[in-house]
Amino acid sequence: MLKLYSFGPGANSLKPLLTLYEKGLEFEHKQLNPAKFEHHSEWFKALNPRGQVPALDDGGKIVTESTVICEYLEDEYPTEVRLRPENAFDRAQMRIWTKWVDEYFCWCVSTVGWHRYIGGMVKHLSDVEFEDMVAKVPVPEQQVKWRRAREGFPKELLDEEMRKIAVSVRKLDDHLADHEWLAGGMYSLADICNFAIANGMEKGFAEMVNEGDTPHLVRWIRQINGRSAAHDMFAHVPRERFEPARVD
Repeated sequence: MLKLYSFGPGANSLKPLLTLYEKGLEFEHKQLNPAKFEHHSEWFKALNPRGQVPALDDGGKIVTESTVICEYLEDEYPTEVRLRPENAFDRAQMRIWTKWVDEYFCWCVSTVGWHRYIGGMVKHLSDVEFEDMVAKVPVPEQQVKWRRAREGFPKELLDEEMRKIAVSVRKLDDHLADHEWLAGGMYSLADICNFAIANGMEKGFAEMVNEGDTPHLVRWIRQINGRSAAHDMFAHVPRERFEPARVD
């Protein structure tokens, strides 16, 4: 059986989770606790040496990178529910959107999220405890993000990331003004991967994403949340909590 290692139904972990629910595939879900840094544990780094979720185990074949996992599931497990357009041009448009979210939209939202929430997971640690945790992070760039999150990101960096978020929000709303879905005239991985980052922005970035300023983006977010697969996913997969782990 497929086994997915992930956090809760948000950000990059949401992509394969929603894909699995949309396709109706049976899978075992191993939900890691980010507050306990389980993704930095040796047993998980044996599966994914980068120490990042999500990761998919398909009978011992390990697939990493959230968007790649979604494409793998479409290739390896075709179902009546299709999440990619049939023709090559529309598939290319879908992949332009998934590439954009991975390389641009995700990163600016992520930086602000780290500043607002992730830093609180480590501020209670002593300097020695924090450095011990960082030493277990295998990706140098992630070590830098942990240190910045603990100290607080520079204002000029946060201002620039908020500018990029505003650009991203406008790009999505403008496109969705003329299209029900992002690519190929159908609900696809382009929608799932962008929804993973955009969902929740009505609350987290209400000054940008709201019915008055971005009605088309709000319509699309609510439309995806209204799908039965999304409803089932949110009902069955607990959301993660970004706060210091309790001592059991």
